[in-house]
Amino acid sequence: MLVLGVGIEPGTPLEHLREALDALGLAGFDVVATIETRAAEPAVEALAEGRTLRTYPAAVLDTVDVPHPSAVVRRLTGTGSVAEAAAVLAAREVGEGVLVTPKQRGRGVTLAVAR
Repeated sequence: MLVLGVGIEPGTPLEHLREALDALGLAGFDVVATIETRAAEPAVEALAEGRTLRTYPAAVLDTVDVPHPSAVVRRLTGTGSVAEAAAVLAAREVGEGVLVTPKQRGRGVTLAVAR
């Protein structure tokens, strides 16, 4: 089961999220995971439609060891990682909890994949 971790700037349009997803080349995924404060973002809600949505508080995301933490993300959200950490946490619930695609940046969005 594949999990798509999503870090997204507030107000980022769905089109930008879909562009990043296309660039990632991910054929399908079952779960969308993100930080609690972005769960109500329209682009996240649209992407998660028909899939499981998992959200986590910043303090929980910050406990996950990831390969590419960001000081900027930490300053803005309270955690060094959203996409990678959320993907790994959700994957631990439904699979192995292994990051298979590290974070990839798009316009206003960061994606990562775990299984």
